[in-house]
Amino acid sequence: MSMLKDPSSKYRAFPTIDIADRTWPSKTITAAPIWCSSDLRDGNQSLIEPMDAVKKLRFWKTLVSVGVKEIEASFPAASQTDFDFVRTLIEDGHIPDDTTIQVLTQGREDLIARTFESLRGAKKAIVHLYNATSPSFRRIVFNQDKDGVKEIAVSAAKLFVKYAAQQPETEWTFEYSPETFSATELDFAKEVCDAVIEVWNPTPDHKMILNLPATVECATPNIYADQIEWFGRHINRRDSVIISLHTHNDRGTGVAATELGLMAGADRVEGCLFGNGERTGNVDLVTVALNLYTQGVNPELDFSDIDGVRKVVEECNQIAVHPRHPYVGDLVHTAFSGSHQDAIRKGFAQQQPDALWEVPYLPIDPADIGRSYEAVIRVNSQSGKGGIAYLLEQEYGINLPRRMQIEFSQVVQRETDRLGLEMTAQQIHALLHSEYLQANTPYALVSHRLQEENGHSSVEVEVSSKGQGETNLHWRGKGNGALEALVAGLPIPVEIMDYNEHAIGAGTNAKAAAYIELRVNGERAVHGVGIDENITTASFKALFSALNRSLSQPQAKAA
Repeated sequence: MSMLKDPSSKYRAFPTIDIADRTWPSKTITAAPIWCSSDLRDGNQSLIEPMDAVKKLRFWKTLVSVGVKEIEASFPAASQTDFDFVRTLIEDGHIPDDTTIQVLTQGREDLIARTFESLRGAKKAIVHLYNATSPSFRRIVFNQDKDGVKEIAVSAAKLFVKYAAQQPETEWTFEYSPETFSATELDFAKEVCDAVIEVWNPTPDHKMILNLPATVECATPNIYADQIEWFGRHINRRDSVIISLHTHNDRGTGVAATELGLMAGADRVEGCLFGNGERTGNVDLVTVALNLYTQGVNPELDFSDIDGVRKVVEECNQIAVHPRHPYVGDLVHTAFSGSHQDAIRKGFAQQQPDALWEVPYLPIDPADIGRSYEAVIRVNSQSGKGGIAYLLEQEYGINLPRRMQIEFSQVVQRETDRLGLEMTAQQIHALLHSEYLQANTPYALVSHRLQEENGHSSVEVEVSSKGQGETNLHWRGKGNGALEALVAGLPIPVEIMDYNEHAIGAGTNAKAAAYIELRVNGERAVHGVGIDENITTASFKALFSALNRSLSQPQAKAA
């Protein structure tokens, strides 16, 4: 079987919503929503191997630590494991006063009774009721008409009131989800929700939650936003209702649907850290929160140690976070392209601590979420000079001059092409060392003696010569400075095209780094590097590095 030439014979476009005066397209999200994590229920039920109690408690503590205030902990009537976990949270004092436990149940009385029993002793709790309302579920799954589906919701809502009254010491919040809301006729979704509202009788001081799931994404995000705006305009007692979003990612647009839904007037978001969940997953709470952060809005969730959060989630879910996952993936603060690397390096160089963030290609400062700058740029065969220079500067204090960056990037690329792998900062530094600092053939500097008088320098160098039948050479020269004197004493015509130096480190352990761009015998200029405690010695080493590299090239003409 293959893809249809005419998919319209099997699939159809979702109908648009008729709102001529929709307002959400011009809205901006200016405050964080109420966050609810469904990792321990919706996320857990979608795992190949569901979490045990130890992992669930570890995950719970992580959610609390990042600031999630409403956490759906389980479906306590579904299993003894889920029931016992709720009891552990309550009896062992794992629920902070500013955090509310949430649990889920279907509309059967035995399940509702068991659910309320699991919450006995809780200071406050959200009990979440759901039943599917869309035409396909009414027809295919439940064989119920609209009245029958509405009666399921209303009867269960009455049972909520009954069982909550038996535990008056708990501060109860009720939540209702018309499951498959996004595929339900809007007027019918409103009809069912209005019926539940009448039973629960919320007030502006004691609101209920209406959760409107895109249980399966069935349209573009703008249509979901239209559904939310329409619903908010028409639902009864809007001032007594918290409208909550629960989007899935079947079309790959769960985050977009949530953001547009918030623009359309929703108050709350349910989802999972890094987007775990059935099929393609629930909306990713981390991405939604950090998207707000990068727009200057405090998300009221703390991901300062996002790698630590990821570690817990990966170990508990036994699912790796994709390396390209927004904000947290291994490669999202990494640039392989040379032009990208160069732009990032320049951006970091110009970024002021208290200024608006404007580093190219990085929508967030990695340091804000606990990522290290050392991880920003890696190098492979497609990498450019900017990334290489950045790594050497950050890791080793080596600040390559611009033209040397161009030259050394070609050296690195030859090596990465040979290896077929990216290179770490350590490997790049080792390559710099072997290519430049160990370039001692045919001439190796053994020692030098420098005399200065009246602004003029006299230099005598002892050189070990290899490959020319000579073991030791003594060259002498005079000039206005040490390097000029050395050049004057060389038996080979050389021209210094550029020279740079800087300190590496500080104090008694500081060293000097010198960089020379040298033209030998009129050939193409090459670079040399020297590092030593003494700046003059470093500059001499750099000159011999460049000289030897030039003479080792096929076109070089030794005198």
